[in-house]
Amino acid sequence: MTSPDLLAELAVANRILFNQRVVDAFGHVSLRHPDRPDHFLLARNMAPGNVTADDILEFDADSEPVVPGGPRPYLERFLHGEVFRARPEVMAVVHSHSPAVVPFSVVPTAAFRPICHMCGFLGRGAPVFEIRDCAGDATDLLIRDRRLGAAMAKSLGAHNALLMRGHGSTVVGTTLRQTVYRAVYAEVNARLLLDALRLGEPIYLTEGEAAAAAASTEGQVDRAWNLWAAQAAETLG
Repeated sequence: MTSPDLLAELAVANRILFNQRVVDAFGHVSLRHPDRPDHFLLARNMAPGNVTADDILEFDADSEPVVPGGPRPYLERFLHGEVFRARPEVMAVVHSHSPAVVPFSVVPTAAFRPICHMCGFLGRGAPVFEIRDCAGDATDLLIRDRRLGAAMAKSLGAHNALLMRGHGSTVVGTTLRQTVYRAVYAEVNARLLLDALRLGEPIYLTEGEAAAAAASTEGQVDRAWNLWAAQAAETLG
């Protein structure tokens, strides 16, 4: 049995991501099941800003609902399942189409690297998943099955973030709160980087600076989470 508090926190994560404009009517966040690590928790197919604890479903190792015949699941649930399969240390996954990030997925010369200490988790940068390499040039760019999910997870490799060409991004972490933080600040880094590129060539964080900054800022993830959760609660009326 999944803890009601855990389901509630996953629902809050959805609302935070909506309030922070990382997701809109589309996008999703998942959490590895605390008792069955080959399973994961993810909302039913709905807008993230409306998700409640009652909307959370459990999925098996093949990304199928544990309880058949229930609410319609997200089509791209395979994205989550295959990342969890490939990365045992990952506890949560956020997939979004955050608008400032998408341009970096379609311009090969524009590297998505950290320029701000709050975004050190990006490390050496985020690779780009090119769906054409495994599915041809006539897809809708969505991760519709396990095969595509596995290909995307392979592109992610050991990175904390992945861009998906013409689609969006996927961010991972070792806790739900850390992953939400990373998804928010991936969008922040994209906005800052777009502004910097208008002025000239940015000075990116070195790999050492990125690692040190991530260790420092991510030790205070709860500060951001508590603020964002309070703001999300206010939107419930």
